[in-house]
Amino acid sequence: MSAPLRSGHVSAGPDRGKRDRNGGDRSAALLVLADGTVFEGEAAGYRPPDGVATGEVVFNTVLSGYQEVLTDPSYSGQIVAFTYPHIGNYGITADDNESARPQCRGVVVRELARRRSNWRSSEDIDQWMVRHRLPAITGIDTRRLTRHIREAGSMAAAFGTAGESELKAAAAAEPGTDGVDLVSEVSIGEAYLLDSVPVGVDRVPRVVAYDYGIKTSILRLLGEMAAVEVVPASTPAAEVLARNPDGVFLSNGPGDPAAVTYAIEAIGGLLGEVPVFGICLGHQLMASALGGSTHKLAFGHHGGNHPVRRVSSGAVEITSQNHSYAVTEGSVGSAEVSHVNLNDGVIEGLRCRDVPAFSVQYHPEAGPGPHDARYLFAEFARLMDGQ
Repeated sequence: MSAPLRSGHVSAGPDRGKRDRNGGDRSAALLVLADGTVFEGEAAGYRPPDGVATGEVVFNTVLSGYQEVLTDPSYSGQIVAFTYPHIGNYGITADDNESARPQCRGVVVRELARRRSNWRSSEDIDQWMVRHRLPAITGIDTRRLTRHIREAGSMAAAFGTAGESELKAAAAAEPGTDGVDLVSEVSIGEAYLLDSVPVGVDRVPRVVAYDYGIKTSILRLLGEMAAVEVVPASTPAAEVLARNPDGVFLSNGPGDPAAVTYAIEAIGGLLGEVPVFGICLGHQLMASALGGSTHKLAFGHHGGNHPVRRVSSGAVEITSQNHSYAVTEGSVGSAEVSHVNLNDGVIEGLRCRDVPAFSVQYHPEAGPGPHDARYLFAEFARLMDGQ
């Protein structure tokens, strides 16, 4: 058997114990994929005591917005590899968090910035990762890693300062996201009212928002147009309808939609009773409640530059995306396709024919940007107003 492929500029072993320019420990580390491919680099961020971090590795193509990506609950269970080579140059700003802490399992970068430069920042990314116990590996040839994932697909991986055989065993034992209910790990335990005051609204509608891993950017935009109550992912339809909402929002979230059966059942009890708007995982769950099916993409859509065509007008929107699963074409007979991904033809939006409900696969709230699709929140407001 041939030796596993390697890539990187740091050899495993000799650099252990050296110091970086800021005086921090620079330990040699390895990233090992489940298929045996090995990448060499240096440990950064939090160092697990056993020297091992695991998850499903995916790549993200954003040029900025790394903080929003790392705090997005949709990345629960995954290791994020950034294709942009220089990460951390503008530091960390608390106002940019999409949740209270990092949600992914680990971070893979080519180079971490040695110093931050932004008047808004309060912390270096490396310090932030240490404080939140988020492991990272730097010095990786992320171009080659990305090409490998594009050819072989997203897969389980392990990285850290442990030995190669230990990391290889950990990668092989990592279950990934298929069939795993990750929503229950990120959703809230109790309902709460969003503290916001809509401006310029004659009549303030009431929205119940399901938290499958909801982002702060989404709550901010919903709060500008409605009085919002956020409820746990497991909330039954009857409890939502008892609140007499004008609309129900289905949020983004992590993992395999087929594993979140309780959410699919609840949505089935809401469709036709109240206007519904879903984003990302919420889109997949709504499609499933309509009798549709979902499938896992080879390497998913993760980035801020995906072109999507709006079927009704032919207009092209540049969108922010983060999903590994998609709605299977032709599986939802009671809804029409409203948006299509121009890269690979994946369904990016659905609009029901017989009930007031629609959904999109991408992120119109776009934290980080672009903001081409924010009009969809206004469409939700019109739908709740009976238009």
